[in-house]
Amino acid sequence: MSAGPVTVLIVDDNRDVRLALKLVVEQAGYRAELAANGEEALAAQRRNPAGIVITDILMPETDGLELIESFRREFPEAKVVAMSGAARLGKADYLPAARLLGVVAAVEKPVDPRALLAILRSLSAAPDGK
Repeated sequence: MSAGPVTVLIVDDNRDVRLALKLVVEQAGYRAELAANGEEALAAQRRNPAGIVITDILMPETDGLELIESFRREFPEAKVVAMSGAARLGKADYLPAARLLGVVAAVEKPVDPRALLAILRSLSAAPDGK
């Protein structure tokens, strides 16, 4: 059993999305860390490793697919959940690519809080859920 709440790193360039997800995650008893882009996420993970990472795909600078690849190399134990609203906007659907890169789950935006919490519960119940 872990000594405290599971830390969830939320990565999205949209501040409102970050704050909304933070509220959902913390109300469910998880600890939330926030990052606005891939570079911030990697720095945050190096400082204080999170067991679960929720990342947007379309972001400036280091996008979500690059971030997923970096996490797979540098933090293979972190469970990564990808999210994207691009398909809903008529743009390319990047979630299949994220799945190929090894994410444990992929969700479309806007994110359904109940579905996200179900994913977090299943991931934090796993033996290496940090």
